[in-house]
Amino acid sequence: MTVDISVITDTSGEFADTIEAIIDGTAAKLGLPFEPEQLQLKACGVDGELAGGLTAHTVQGWLFIKLLGIAEGQRGSGTGRALLAGAEDFARQKNLAGVYLDTFEFQAPRFYKGLGYSECGRLPAVEGAKQRIWFAKTFDPPQA
Repeated sequence: MTVDISVITDTSGEFADTIEAIIDGTAAKLGLPFEPEQLQLKACGVDGELAGGLTAHTVQGWLFIKLLGIAEGQRGSGTGRALLAGAEDFARQKNLAGVYLDTFEFQAPRFYKGLGYSECGRLPAVEGAKQRIWFAKTFDPPQA
């Protein structure tokens, strides 16, 4: 079979949605539907200014934190810790196994380790780019 491969320049997301539907359809046929639930948490200071935020979604029994950003003037204030705690509470309420995320070695690996996350994977540094590190935090099973 011969196929033509081309670059899609339309950034509307329509093509990505089509590919995602193919993947989701296959998983559903296997009895493992993805059915992600989105989570977005916003943190504002007393002045109403954005202090930071977090975006995540559920996937196959876990919460994946895609983005966690803290405004420069808010770093070290506990905002990141509070956002992660909110995400973990959400995951526990949904009876998920835990939370996973990634960061780069120049960003926040010590921060995540300090909050009980364990490293579970690493991409090697390439041509001056820094390593990307994956972390996970599992929850204890609910008490009967």
